[in-house]
Amino acid sequence: MITHDVTSFRMWQPLLQGREAEAALSLAAAIAKALVRETSSVNEAPAHNGLSPFLGYGQAGLAVLFAYCEKCFPGQSFDDWACQALERAILGVSEGAAPEGLYAGFSGVAWVIEHLRADLFDVEDSDPSEAALSGLRELLAQSPWRRHYDLVSGLTGLGVFALERLPHLGGSECLAQVIRQLSATAKEEYSGLTWPTPPETLGPAARQRAGQGDYNLGLAHGVPGVISFLGHSLRAGVREALPLLDGAVRWTLAQRLPPGARSLFPYRTSPGIEAEPTRLAWCYGDLGVAVALLIAARAANQPAWEAHALKIARFSAARTPESAQVADAGLCHGAAGLAHLFNRLYQATADPDLGLAAHLWFQHTLAMVQPGKGIGGYRFLIPQAQGEPEWGDEPGFLTGAAGVALSLLAGATAVEPAWDRLLLVDIPPQPATWPMKAEASP
Repeated sequence: MITHDVTSFRMWQPLLQGREAEAALSLAAAIAKALVRETSSVNEAPAHNGLSPFLGYGQAGLAVLFAYCEKCFPGQSFDDWACQALERAILGVSEGAAPEGLYAGFSGVAWVIEHLRADLFDVEDSDPSEAALSGLRELLAQSPWRRHYDLVSGLTGLGVFALERLPHLGGSECLAQVIRQLSATAKEEYSGLTWPTPPETLGPAARQRAGQGDYNLGLAHGVPGVISFLGHSLRAGVREALPLLDGAVRWTLAQRLPPGARSLFPYRTSPGIEAEPTRLAWCYGDLGVAVALLIAARAANQPAWEAHALKIARFSAARTPESAQVADAGLCHGAAGLAHLFNRLYQATADPDLGLAAHLWFQHTLAMVQPGKGIGGYRFLIPQAQGEPEWGDEPGFLTGAAGVALSLLAGATAVEPAWDRLLLVDIPPQPATWPMKAEASP
């Protein structure tokens, strides 16, 4: 039986126990050591064996994994590997014209620098993020903003870097610029505020209907990511985030699908196009909406929003593995990602249904291992330029082995996974004045 000390919400507690915890730790260590071997022959070139410098799929993401391995397996030189991976990432973005996005751009490398600053940087007389900050200031001064607003590659992701930069010089300025751009690009509808997806970021079919408006409901690419970011900005003291947050929550709740649908929320909405129920994942679907609403609720002291979030989360917990449409173990849309999100929700609420769901998805993650294959036993479905996705080795943070290892460490140790600020799923504790019970309309 899963139990959680309600009085200890501020302390991360391992969900997995006994043999399951041992198996999770063994697999996480095997993945990390396999990635060390894969990168051990890397020379000074920024990319090797397909590894980019970036956070989502390359060296910066490996630096995050190695740094957390050092916390969980001290004394095994993982801190050295973290430094080397981050150095390669910095070299990679300095050698070319890198885009700005969080997961595949220079702002993600800068986020890792800020996140690991206390662990990997011994001196404070230089600022390793200075160049990135200068570039973001110039970029965010553009008007009007014509780029994406999302977490993965747009404004919201730049805001995640700004939050991580606090309280160091430039963090508040960058955060305020992101909020101003979100305010300027928001579209007011009868149900609240939303953000249209720029047509040039859509595929050909979606682009044809984009003149009527395409509005994304995924945490990775849509309005729920904005909600989570605005909630964290409000907690950081940016009061200008509150009206945007209120409008975005109202709009999102108004997009619920009719009763009986496989999911509560669709992938996207577009006038004249039937909304499609979603799979269960971090990137798209009800679970990301639930986490975003819970973060917003606790930031804005709105118990009714929390009640909505918990109902959505419990609905997600009741979905069968078959309806979840999970194929591999990655963070983005795989079993380890679901295990981690349910674990986060459970740690924040002590709801036993969410704890059981987390345990179930950790079991699925452990069962997916194929000894002697892939990276530490894991292979992943990798999209192809032509044709169907194919199984292969993927080392990265977002859709590969590094992310799986981080999820397993979070499930089996008392080391809080602060790395998941990258995913905008780090749920704050309940306010001290929180009512004992909150009700939301069905």
